Amino acid sequence: MQRFLNCLAFLTMFATSRRLPRRLALLAFLLSVPSLLFAWGAWSHQRINRAAILALPPVMRTFFYNHADFLTEEAVLPDARKYVINDKAEFTRHFINPEAYNLGPVAQFPRTWAEAQTRFDAATLEKNGTLPWYIEQMMGKLTRAFKNGRKDEILFLAGDLGHYLGDAHMPLHTTLNHDGQLTDQRGIHSFFEGQLPEMFGKDYNFHVREARYIDDPLAETWAIMQRSFATADTLLRLEKEQQANLTAASIYQLDAQGAIRKNQFGDTYHTADYATRYHLALKHMVERQLRAATVATADYWYTAWVNAGKPDLGKLDSKTTTRNNQRGLKQELKLIRKGKLVDFYTNPEF
Repeated sequence: MQRFLNCLAFLTMFATSRRLPRRLALLAFLLSVPSLLFAWGAWSHQRINRAAILALPPVMRTFFYNHADFLTEEAVLPDARKYVINDKAEFTRHFINPEAYNLGPVAQFPRTWAEAQTRFDAATLEKNGTLPWYIEQMMGKLTRAFKNGRKDEILFLAGDLGHYLGDAHMPLHTTLNHDGQLTDQRGIHSFFEGQLPEMFGKDYNFHVREARYIDDPLAETWAIMQRSFATADTLLRLEKEQQANLTAASIYQLDAQGAIRKNQFGDTYHTADYATRYHLALKHMVERQLRAATVATADYWYTAWVNAGKPDLGKLDSKTTTRNNQRGLKQELKLIRKGKLVDFYTNPEF
């Protein structure tokens, strides 16, 4: 309880302070507190943002790299707001359940937040999720931050936007059957987004193309939703196929008492053999989704900057800051050309 109260006190400081060092102090504190569940897992969210920085054009990359550690750690802050401080407003931003809206295909959904608010009441939106519409709002805020030259706001909003774009590429965040509860596959959510990346992520290739301008971010956001929604059925079906003719002991790790082993967040451990079977059946699906999320994050950051009039980001940092980071940037660019990211520690969930 005391840890929660300390966290709440730090959050109050965060909300009222406009100084980035204080925000960094809060972030360090929040990340020392275990969450109940990080969408995509902290491992993946952090690497999406890190790789997206390296995919930016040089005119943006230097500024973003100067703050790479902040943007990497900030990638999990939206989940910390959900589970560490129980921010009720945060929960609905991370998912959408298209089936629950009874509108038919995703293509028929209201495109803008204004239209959604006209079509649905607040309770319906809160219950069924607002992820694509919140991405729209975040893009608007980030564009304004670029226009106003607000360094701390740019970094905070860019880091958050990367998180929500990551969620948009996690297929189970776009379906009512978000944890396989409708198909007797409970636990698949954390299995797909947490255990698999932690087990096999060392071999993922995070080298993606350079960021491109998005002519219609609204249309692109809904295209992402459609692709993710379609992918959800595939990952659920493939896992169901792996379960055939297997005992629980073959699927789940058991503890000393013979019960299914769980991590500190209550998520089940799957056996290494079963995880490997599912990983192979998916044929790099997890890696593809993380790469797509990386591309989208870089594209949306770049698009917001272009729409803001391409402000000079070099003015937001001292020459000393930029000079001190040049060596690290060169090293990370060499690594990313090989598909690798610099090694950094993420608290394991499995």
